[in-house]
Amino acid sequence: MVGEIDDLAAAKLPLEQFFRQLLTVLGPALGSEAGCLHGADPVTGFLTSTVAEGLQPTAFEHAIRLEMWSDDTTRFVDIRAAGRVVETVHRATGGRPERSVRYRELLAEFGLGDELRMNFDVGGGRWGAAALMREAGSAPFGASEQRLAERAARAVAAALRDYALPTAAGPDGQGVRADPQDGPYWLGVAVIGPTGQLTSADSGARQLFEELSEPRYRPAGVPTALIYLSERARTHATSANANAGSHAWTRLRRPSGQWVAVRASLLDQSPRGSVALVAQPASPVDVIPLSLLAHRFSPREQEVVLQAVRGLSTRDIAHRLFLSPATVQDHLKSAFTKTGVRSRRELVALLAAPYTAGLGRPPG
Repeated sequence: MVGEIDDLAAAKLPLEQFFRQLLTVLGPALGSEAGCLHGADPVTGFLTSTVAEGLQPTAFEHAIRLEMWSDDTTRFVDIRAAGRVVETVHRATGGRPERSVRYRELLAEFGLGDELRMNFDVGGGRWGAAALMREAGSAPFGASEQRLAERAARAVAAALRDYALPTAAGPDGQGVRADPQDGPYWLGVAVIGPTGQLTSADSGARQLFEELSEPRYRPAGVPTALIYLSERARTHATSANANAGSHAWTRLRRPSGQWVAVRASLLDQSPRGSVALVAQPASPVDVIPLSLLAHRFSPREQEVVLQAVRGLSTRDIAHRLFLSPATVQDHLKSAFTKTGVRSRRELVALLAAPYTAGLGRPPG
């Protein structure tokens, strides 16, 4: 199975096609009858895309809310916090799935049994996640299948990390470049109602929603990633998260390859209130952290490269990070080798420019 995943990654398919083909590999190998795959912002961990097979579209919104609001131990964030790559409902509940709110309100409701969930983690970032389900009455996922899923998760994570690297052509095969006839800035604004419906939107937001549309899962036209982001803004408004404020943000990738920063803010103090979304081209500040992860820098190399991107000299970097100048130079040389550049200027251009080439390109 891992070899098949590697072959899919080498084919450089558009991300949605990669996910669809991946489901045809994971399902038979792990013995699942249904499932969904998600891309994620590796820095924030927000899920940013969905591809699914064998699942009811009406369940997706409730699944998002359970992921954000419930105390179920099989939430992706809790699996990661526990230091695990893979978890199953059967294992997490000690063989008593009725203890899981996900099982009671989603799986059992739609005739499903055990669920295997995995995070696609590598290099300090969560690049995606998956949930695979078996029909009710089937045997739960066993230990050998969980070990195989862990191996698969590492291979998928490496493939998704490579998707974040800029190429001469975007994921749709078209070059990622700005149109000189467009203005230097575009903005999309929308309001999402309490039940996930689109209340209002300007032309920029509508065009972005159309590009990211998932008609099979969100017939109303609001992509699952933005429902997820809206729910995160609402959770921040609860008393337990009061210090976090009532806003959240993430990066999304348009089919053209351009990264977009989307910020969500609750419009009143009620967790069930409406949420305002503001989307605009991601700035270098937005994409540099992602770029550092995508280029496989070690944690220390990331620290050194980030200071170099900010324009600090070798001596200043050494002073700030409590390193010797020679050690700073060694880390920079390693970064040059990994990226194939020869100078700091080339490194900065590689890390920022390809991601932000479309800063002047509006969605329409």
